[in-house]
Amino acid sequence: MSTIPFLDLSSMHDEVRDDLDLVWKQISTSNAFIGGAALETFEANWASYCGATHAIGVANGTDALELILAAAGIGAGDEVIAPANTFIATVEAIVNVGARPVFVDVDPVTGLITADGIRAAATAATAAVMVVHLYGQTPDMEAITAATSELGIALVEDAAQAHGATWDGRRAGSFGLAAGFSFYPGKNLGAFGDGGAITTNDAALASKIRSLSAHGRSETSRYEHVLQGRNSRLDGLQAAILDVKLAQLDRWNDMRRRAHARYVEALDPAARPFLTAPRASAVHHLEVIRVPDRDGLGATLTAQDIGWGVHYPIPCHRQPGFGEYSDASAPIVEADADQLISLPMFPHLDEASIARVAEVVNAHVARS
Repeated sequence: MSTIPFLDLSSMHDEVRDDLDLVWKQISTSNAFIGGAALETFEANWASYCGATHAIGVANGTDALELILAAAGIGAGDEVIAPANTFIATVEAIVNVGARPVFVDVDPVTGLITADGIRAAATAATAAVMVVHLYGQTPDMEAITAATSELGIALVEDAAQAHGATWDGRRAGSFGLAAGFSFYPGKNLGAFGDGGAITTNDAALASKIRSLSAHGRSETSRYEHVLQGRNSRLDGLQAAILDVKLAQLDRWNDMRRRAHARYVEALDPAARPFLTAPRASAVHHLEVIRVPDRDGLGATLTAQDIGWGVHYPIPCHRQPGFGEYSDASAPIVEADADQLISLPMFPHLDEASIARVAEVVNAHVARS
């Protein structure tokens, strides 16, 4: 019985091996490890891909979110609304600028933040909402954009899991004030280490983010530091690697969509996936289902040499390190947290593997 991995990066890298080898040669010959032409090219290509005017490469996705908030002047005394079922980095970014996270519940069908939830949570102190495109699907961005406009608050996109996802054909990273992306290796567009980027259509915000991410340096003088910044840069090698893989991203996302469709066909209705809204095109960064006995299914999958994961078993407002924000009410998120399990998902996952995973899942839920 062969092993079915949770994630297989090698199959993607094998497709572009020659181009990746050439990138290594070019960067190691030019020695343009920080900044340089490779970074400028990727930033331009990523902005164009997302439908944004500007892209700024940074060290990781967490920095991307924090830099957006900092550049927007959001900090002490401000509240930032966020879904309770996101990865903790979303919350870290809010807390690290001195703002207070306000957690909201999600739509039970899609698992995503809603415009109604944002409106209900907004107060006079609300400065922004962090909209998370969880698992690779965008929420109703038309309704959310209208809500944030009415409320007069900033819309920040956490698009760390949504490279190429769309709402009404418009890509994640083009809706709000700015969007933060992660290029962690396991993402749909992954680097060979940590990396991230910010997209925005606001030229002044982009300029400020560039300064903040480079020690607060002036655009006109490398020796003048006009802001209290930090060091958060996407290096030239990672940028060049990402640019190679970007050319394949749409095709790889289509392969993920086909794999997801096969899962939906093969899985017992008792293994409930989050559904994709009709106006959304998801990129299925993760294949998450809800089952009655998650721990038992995990043990069964392990025994069958099938990889799996959990995203995420502890809601943000229940994390010990964020206890001061535990007054949130998110019954849907809390109920889901005990049932979520992530099945294998990657572009080259074949039909036989999906059928075997589904068979194991179906047999388990039938016994539960």
